[in-house]
Amino acid sequence: MAAFFCNALPFLLTAYGERSVGSGTAGVLHATTPLWSLLIGLALGTDRTAGTDRTTGTDRTTPLRLTGLLLGFAGVLLILAPWRESGGISTPGALALLGAAASYAVAFAHMARALAGTGTAPLALSAAQLTAAAGLSAVALPAGGPLNPFSGFSGADPVGLAAVTVLGVACTGLTFHLNYRLIATEGPTSAAAVGYLLPVVSTVLGALVLGALVLGERLTVRAVAGTAVVLAGVLLVKHRPKPRTVVPLLTD
Repeated sequence: MAAFFCNALPFLLTAYGERSVGSGTAGVLHATTPLWSLLIGLALGTDRTAGTDRTTGTDRTTPLRLTGLLLGFAGVLLILAPWRESGGISTPGALALLGAAASYAVAFAHMARALAGTGTAPLALSAAQLTAAAGLSAVALPAGGPLNPFSGFSGADPVGLAAVTVLGVACTGLTFHLNYRLIATEGPTSAAAVGYLLPVVSTVLGALVLGALVLGERLTVRAVAGTAVVLAGVLLVKHRPKPRTVVPLLTD
């Protein structure tokens, strides 16, 4: 289930959606994952953004952490600036990307409920999940264009295959190993909120490293402001209310 909802399905939906939706809009739609995760986590009882109500003793979502989720999303909007893209938004593509974001949230809730923190090592969990996802995704190979096995992989680009290998091992394999540790210790919503940092890292890396050497990108005031908003939002999401100490009343 984790392999399907966290890998095979969202990867397919993202590939379809980005054929007709710009990268900025796609990034914003993907950034709704923490919000989906909050809704699903509250419904299933797997969310850890809750504090304890002092009167009823039940869990409630703290306004501070909910504000952090909304701030993080606003920061992503500032960084990616989807309104600057020309052309309209394809409804099927946008729905596919929203479906991918919701699929990640479903997977995070399942992983928190049934997999993370059960005593199985995160490395074993992530390896099993990605192996299963590779098997599920293999059914798409006949429609894979240059990677079509029935054509003998005749159109495969060695550089492209090497890039995919590096992305798969470093950017997916290592990420999911760390992801299981985050879900076990912080809960699914906090783990999903880490996704808010992706545009921050890509923007800073693109402007300061690759931009200066290859791409010619600049770090704009809008991107800096968005980065500050994202970081503030993530800090609020990570905030947890201190447990209340009950002082017993002294009686004669």
